[in-house]
Amino acid sequence: MRVIATAGHVDHGKSSLVQALSGINPDRLAEEKARGMTIDLGFAWIELSLPGQETPETIGIVDVPGHIDFIKNMLAGVGSVDAAVLVIAADEGVMPQTREHLAILDLLAVPTGLVALTKADLIDDPEWLELVELEVHELLEKTCLANAPIVPVSAHTGKGLDNLRAALSGLLGELPPRRDRARPRVPIDRIFSISGFGTIVTGTLSDGHFAVGDPVEILPDGPSGRIRGIQSHNTAIQRAAPGSRAAINLSGVAVDEIQRGQVVVKPGTLLATKLLDVSFRLLPDASKPLTHNLQVDFFSGASETPAHVRLLGVDELLPGKAGWLQLRLDRPVLVAAGDRYILRQPSPSVTLGGGEVLDPHPRRRYRRMDPAALDRLATLAAGAPDEILLQTLERAPLLTLSDLIGQSGLGTEPGKEALAALEAAGLITRVDNGRLLLARSTHASLLDNLADLLAAYHAGHPLRQGMARGEARSRLRVKGGGRPLGGTGAGELPLRAFNDWVEQAVAAGLIQANDAVLWLADHQIRHSPQQSQAMRRTLDAYVAAPFSPPNAGDTLALLGNDEELLESLVEQNLLLRISGGVFFRPGDFDTAIERIAAFARENGSVTLAQTRDLFDTSRKYAQALLEEMDARRMTRRVGDERVLR
Repeated sequence: MRVIATAGHVDHGKSSLVQALSGINPDRLAEEKARGMTIDLGFAWIELSLPGQETPETIGIVDVPGHIDFIKNMLAGVGSVDAAVLVIAADEGVMPQTREHLAILDLLAVPTGLVALTKADLIDDPEWLELVELEVHELLEKTCLANAPIVPVSAHTGKGLDNLRAALSGLLGELPPRRDRARPRVPIDRIFSISGFGTIVTGTLSDGHFAVGDPVEILPDGPSGRIRGIQSHNTAIQRAAPGSRAAINLSGVAVDEIQRGQVVVKPGTLLATKLLDVSFRLLPDASKPLTHNLQVDFFSGASETPAHVRLLGVDELLPGKAGWLQLRLDRPVLVAAGDRYILRQPSPSVTLGGGEVLDPHPRRRYRRMDPAALDRLATLAAGAPDEILLQTLERAPLLTLSDLIGQSGLGTEPGKEALAALEAAGLITRVDNGRLLLARSTHASLLDNLADLLAAYHAGHPLRQGMARGEARSRLRVKGGGRPLGGTGAGELPLRAFNDWVEQAVAAGLIQANDAVLWLADHQIRHSPQQSQAMRRTLDAYVAAPFSPPNAGDTLALLGNDEELLESLVEQNLLLRISGGVFFRPGDFDTAIERIAAFARENGSVTLAQTRDLFDTSRKYAQALLEEMDARRMTRRVGDERVLR
């Protein structure tokens, strides 16, 4: 799932472009429609055919306000998008909010994007259009949109819209899949209620999946509840994927208990914080250096929080320079390592710069010139140890601790500390008696993969109880990678690890299992009336002759030559297959071996002829019973006799 955002100066045609692309007017407020400008976030979606995909994908669009008075609302919309469409009117060119919006996109490291040169139908002079494009190219240099496509379009005439769709499709198709870290979160950017449903929140889902029925909590300082329903692009879904725009219907949560900027999370996966270690870059056109203890507004996700700057390593940070900060927040926020953020000056309101969250939970406040603290921040900027460890384990599942630390390139002590933090956060699962490590995202992917495997098996074999454990073990793959598990990417899941993992899946209520097969927890075998009649007819024949039952061919004929139905009877323990391809009802078989064992105890041994006479049956059935007792190590053969073990 992908989400794009518009950005650009007020009245450059962002909302008109969105409506021309999608047919949806993103201006949802009456005041917005009356004033002809976007005040708050608007939402729409389009269908795009991405390279390598057989079916079109629904792409969410966040339309952000361009007016300087509503720049804070703009920041709430662009925090977790996959691409940006920088909208510049061809008749006006680059304007002040064009520059500020581009600076924000660059600070947030938006993965990709393009420029829509709107109102191209108003330009009759080709040279003017070339001049505007040249100005835009110069503007984009040294930003995340350097070398981005520039597409002239007209929302009024429709000219260039197909080119814009094609350019977006190409950009989005090159992006890697959204990461699933099994700790889903949705920064709340809208809150409302619907009669009969209750509280609805919307936002862009990242870092995991949410499903109907999941317990959730609202952080910071919010209530707990449960997901009653999910919609994405006006369509009800059972499960939302990372990167999707989601409207979540919450039960147990009132509208007046929550606010924009809070985050919907799974309980126990993330903690709020009031102290952050961050990297920071001051914009080149900042009016003055950044100084220690400056009061700022901190923007991350959909939240806005007053904060104070603790400038580390230097007395002041000059415009265009980068450095390290500790931010003291006036109230808790919910962020994770790697999140991007923006700092703005409260008055006069202006964007100062931004960067990346390095540690959302530093253990202490540092001395400003502490060399050890500065070295630590430089190491975190190169990659947080826990993040490095987790990414290593996601690339190569099922490693021992020593192998994991070795492949991650971390030292033993930093590696062990990072592992302890990951386990405390619930991001690591242990299997094979704790010997092998598995990222929780991989664990979740395995659960999804097994559910898909079993669902496909049930669809193809509706009369079977489930898939053989060995087959499931050999076919398990990590979603997205399509490769086997085993640390090195070769072979199948080790047997003890597989059995541990199956137990966890059973405990989670996803599947049921016995020693032979696995099946989905909600799977039920359903027979047609004709199949039920054939089963009754067959079992009646077995009741009529318990020790001389129908042979395999006759049994199959009674079942209408339905081999699946025969296997279904065996799996349901209504028939038992023993040596020689002979079938008995389980109760009749138990009675037979008890009588044979009693005869052998009384007489010291039992022969084939005696077994045949004992049940007034044929040699075939007597031999099958004795061979099965041998195979089960109940008897052993001595010449022509069997004696009890």
